Amino acid sequence: MDKFVVSVADASHIHYAEQICDMIADSAEKRGTGIARRSTEYVQGKLADGKSVIALTKSGKLAGFCYIETWGHGKYVANSGLIVNPDYRNNGLAQAIKARAFKLSREKYPDAKLFGLTTSMAVMKINSDLGYRPVAFSELTDDEAFWKGCSSCVNYDILTRKNHQHCLCTGMLYDPEEKKRKWKQRSKKVQEKLMMWKQKVQIK
Repeated sequence: MDKFVVSVADASHIHYAEQICDMIADSAEKRGTGIARRSTEYVQGKLADGKSVIALTKSGKLAGFCYIETWGHGKYVANSGLIVNPDYRNNGLAQAIKARAFKLSREKYPDAKLFGLTTSMAVMKINSDLGYRPVAFSELTDDEAFWKGCSSCVNYDILTRKNHQHCLCTGMLYDPEEKKRKWKQRSKKVQEKLMMWKQKVQIK
């Protein structure tokens, strides 16, 4: 990873927007599956607002990108548009970009549920490593604006016919409250075991 710089984007990166959009569109066409397309202006906004992560080579060439979106009045956050330049794949860039986008999302929206839709097994693996779990679409945001954003995907007709309940994508969710509950339960079990151990063992 020493060949790349992965960072939160800012206004200085706006000139990469068109290239990012072309890369996303090209990937969607080659895969023939769902990457919702976004306009250059939309991506420019994400870059300028510090709501995206960009990966560059040391010489300044675009290597990858991902942006964050909020839904349901900030209750849900999606890390979307993950893309890696084909010239720089198999370098661990996707994991690095996704991990930084995850961190950015948690920093900006610590109480929000993080979710995503993907057809990529590699992305599912990355999400799982970050603590996401597969869920039914009913557990995701019911914000109509989010689902409307899927309209540029080639599989949108499947989604609409299934009333937003099923598609070729897998829904994945990271719930910070769920993580807190599991941590408390684990801590409680550790404390209980410690108490049992203290009762059985005399400490001098």
